[in-house]
Amino acid sequence: QVQLVESGGGLVQAGGSLRLSCAASGRTFSSYAMGWFRQAPGKEREFVARISALINWSGSITSYADSVKGRFTISRDNAKNTVYLQMNSLKAEDTAVYYCAARNGRRAYSGIYDYDYWGQGTQVAVSS
Repeated sequence: QVQLVESGGGLVQAGGSLRLSCAASGRTFSSYAMGWFRQAPGKEREFVARISALINWSGSITSYADSVKGRFTISRDNAKNTVYLQMNSLKAEDTAVYYCAARNGRRAYSGIYDYDYWGQGTQVAVSS
C-alpha cells in the first residue's frame, strides 16, 4: 500500500510559479512510476506529467501534456520518497486541483486508470 500526500498548492498571479510536492510512504517508492493529473471544476481529470522509475540506471523518462510542455517540469527524489511538479509561467487555465498518482510498475502512462494509488489533491488557483 502506498499513501500519497500532495502539498505546495495555492493562489498565484498569472506568469508566476509554484512547486508541488508529493510525499509517498513505503520502501519501494523508487520502483513506482509517478504521475500528476489535474481536474478543473466541471471537467474530467486530465493528465499533466509523468515520470518513470529508474530505467537501466540511466535515469527516468518524463512526458508532458501539450498544454504544459515547456512550462512544467516533473522530477523525483527517491531518497526523499518525493515527486515534484515545478510549474512556471502559470496561466488562468492551469487552475485546478492537482493530484499525484503512483503506478506499481516502472513505466509511466497517461491514463487515470493506469495508476493504483492517488493523493487527496492540492488546489492551484491562478489569477489573471
